[in-house]
Amino acid sequence: MITTEVTYEELAGLMKKAAGITVDPQELAQDPDAPFDARGIDSLGLLGIVGEIENRYGRSLPPDSERCKTPRAFLDLVNNALKAGA
Repeated sequence: MITTEVTYEELAGLMKKAAGITVDPQELAQDPDAPFDARGIDSLGLLGIVGEIENRYGRSLPPDSERCKTPRAFLDLVNNALKAGA
């Protein structure tokens, strides 16, 4: 069985690819409640990340995905949506 879960490492890669922001994945994992905007990611950047995840997994994410304020909230929402669609 394949577990479909977006990790902090993957999120950091997506932040770089979709929003042009370089973030250390360990930093994300250690402080998952630091707001995206503190790291320079706005809702448009997050929308790009949502698009990348939807393309990668072939699934739609909830419409409010880009409104998540923190990496933890975002990954919880995304991973729950991916698990529900599995």
